Amino acid sequence: MDVDDRFMWMALDLARQGRGRTSPNPVVGAVVTQDSEVVGSAYHQAAGSPHAETIALKKAGEKARGATLYVNIEPCSHHGRTGPCTEAIIKAGITRVVAAMQDPNPLVSGRGFARLKEKGIKVKEGVLEHKARRLNESFIKYITTGYPFVGIKVAMSLDGKIGTVTGESHWITGEKSRQYVHRLRDQSDVILSGIETVLSDDPRFTARVDSGGGKDPLRVIVDSSARLPIDARLIESSSTAGTVLAVTENASPEKCRMLANKGVEIITLPSKEGRVDLTALMKKLAERELTTVLVEGGGTLNYSLLEQSLVDKLFIFIAPLIIGGVKSPTAFSGTGIESLNKAWTVEDIEMKQFERDLLLIGYPTGPGKYRG
Repeated sequence: MDVDDRFMWMALDLARQGRGRTSPNPVVGAVVTQDSEVVGSAYHQAAGSPHAETIALKKAGEKARGATLYVNIEPCSHHGRTGPCTEAIIKAGITRVVAAMQDPNPLVSGRGFARLKEKGIKVKEGVLEHKARRLNESFIKYITTGYPFVGIKVAMSLDGKIGTVTGESHWITGEKSRQYVHRLRDQSDVILSGIETVLSDDPRFTARVDSGGGKDPLRVIVDSSARLPIDARLIESSSTAGTVLAVTENASPEKCRMLANKGVEIITLPSKEGRVDLTALMKKLAERELTTVLVEGGGTLNYSLLEQSLVDKLFIFIAPLIIGGVKSPTAFSGTGIESLNKAWTVEDIEMKQFERDLLLIGYPTGPGKYRG
C-alpha cells in the first residue's frame, strides 16, 4: 500500500470515532508523521472543542517541525468557534500536508490549501477522496444544501413486510441486526418517526450500544394532531435526549400544553395535504445544526419522504421470513408509482450479513436528488 494511502486510512479511522458528536462540523482525523513514523494523532471530538489538527500537532510537539500532516478534509482557515488550523500548521513547522478532500464549506473551500501553499508548504489533495466524502456525507449535504442528511432504516421480511396483519413487528430481525441499529442511532443527531409507529410499538429510541456510553439522539415524532400519549415511553424514559413533537395548526392546544408540561417540545409547522410539511421540518432541524437524521418509521412516512426527495440513504434489513398478507404493512406504502420507469433506483449498494439477516445499504436516486 502506498505510504500516503496508509496514513490517510489511519486519519479516516480516527475521524470515525467522532461520528454523531461533531455536528455541525465534519468528522476529522489527523496524523503527524516524521520519517514514516507517527509522532502525533487525534480526532475532532465535539463542535467547539479543539480540532484534530491542533491536538495532533500538540502531541507531536517539536517533532512536528519538518513533518507531514495527514488529514481527511482541508484544514480550516477561518475563525469559528476555534482558531484556524492553517495557522497552527504553519506555526508548528509542518512542511507537507496530505488531505483527502477540499472542504465544501464556503468559508474554507480551497482557502486553507491556498494559505498553506502561500507559506511554502507542499499540499497533496485527493488521497482516498471517495472514502472521505462518504465518511462526511452528512456534513457535505448540510453545508451545501442547508438540509440534513436523511437515512431510512427498514427491517422487513423477504416479501417486503415490516409487520404482520395484526401489526406485530417485534422482532423481524435478529439481535446482531438490532445492535447495528443502536450504533446507527449513536451516530445520528435525530431519530425521526411517525405517530403510528409510536402508538403501535411504544419505542424509547435510545442508543444501547454494546460498549456502553451510547449517545441518545433527539427523538422527533411527526404527529399532526398531537396524538402522542402522555405516558409514552419516549416521555417517561430516563434518557437525557429530548423529545420533539412536530404538529400542525390542527393539533389540540390543550393536548399540546399537557405534553409540554411533561417536557415534550412542541413545534408547529405548515401542513401539506393535512399532514406536517416534511420539507419544512427538515429545514427546521438544519436550523438547529442537526445534520444527520435516522428515520425509523412506517411505510407511510417512508414513502412520503422518498416521494418528496428527502431521502439520501437506505438501510434495508432483510430477514429470512415470509409474512404474506395483502393488509400486512410494507416498508414503503403511499400511493405508489404507475409505471416502472418512474421507480426509484438504488445505487452504490453495499451488503453486510448479521447471522441470518442481510443488510443492504444504498443511495436512492430520482429527480432532483442530492448526490454528494
